[in-house]
Amino acid sequence: MIKPILSVALAAALVAACGQKSAEADNTKGPVVAASETPRNEAVDTTPTSGDAGPTAGANSFTEAQARSAIEGAGYTAVGPLTQDANGVWMGKATKGGAEAAVSVDYKGAVTAS
Repeated sequence: MIKPILSVALAAALVAACGQKSAEADNTKGPVVAASETPRNEAVDTTPTSGDAGPTAGANSFTEAQARSAIEGAGYTAVGPLTQDANGVWMGKATKGGAEAAVSVDYKGAVTAS
């Protein structure tokens, strides 16, 4: 009879010590992370580059349908026929904001217009 009484007393003491959570006590959403004022990994160059470097050449594993989907996902409509050049870049014409542009999709899936 002593064990159950001690167990209940211990549980009551723990609940009293911890207290009940109130809505105002913890309104944090997600992990609390402080932004650092300086970069922590200086080996990574995070300086912004000026201008567009254009599509990156490389072995492209995208199909024409996937390249078309990437172009449409970038906000282009009326995507014309696409061709893949020797550098693995898919190229074609598409319309965005009422203006036709030459677009390309590189092996990374980056869509660029020229």
